[in-house]
Amino acid sequence: MAASHWLVKSEPDAYAFADLQRDGRTIWDGVRNNAAALHLRAMKVGDPVLYYHSQEGKAVVGVAEVVREAFPDASDPAGRFVAVELKPVRPLRREITLAEMKANPALAGMAMLRQSRLSVSPISPDEWAEIQKMAGE
Repeated sequence: MAASHWLVKSEPDAYAFADLQRDGRTIWDGVRNNAAALHLRAMKVGDPVLYYHSQEGKAVVGVAEVVREAFPDASDPAGRFVAVELKPVRPLRREITLAEMKANPALAGMAMLRQSRLSVSPISPDEWAEIQKMAGE
């Protein structure tokens, strides 16, 4: 079965892609939106993930990979939510800004652009390929 593709958002002053590169892997926890949590539950080991800096920068900056599937989120005392573990793969050759994504008709249906509050969202294979092309990958 083909891998699913994902996008995760993080504020760079909270946990930037450079932090993930430095750490080598991280637990992606603290997601409390039900729709985003469902996406975390759907992630599988090996799935590629675009890393987006929100708030400051507003750009896709790197590629990560799922290395551990959904497990109980230790930061959730109620035990309702899950976390996954990610590792860095590479920074993008060129960051792709939110403005560039919004201006590209090939990305018009992208979940992140339609539901901008989601911190975890799926990316179609075509959207993945378009962002890679835009980044010069």
